[in-house]
Amino acid sequence: MVKRSSERFIVDFGKNLKRIRLEKGMSQERLAVLSNVSFNQVGRIERGEIEAKLTMVKRLADGLELEVVELFDFR
Repeated sequence: MVKRSSERFIVDFGKNLKRIRLEKGMSQERLAVLSNVSFNQVGRIERGEIEAKLTMVKRLADGLELEVVELFDFR
């Protein structure tokens, strides 16, 4: 298993969130509404500027109609 730095993990998580959102044809605004997360937070998470709390990750997964584990499936 590859060890990642915390910063790299946060950036990779954000990139994966963005990839999945775009694959679903969803805007940041729509994801924010569906997830009950602010639009600004969605953008900052996708850019790796902030880390998402576990409860927020769950809301994002619900908004994307995914299992939480799928948001962490980046290698």
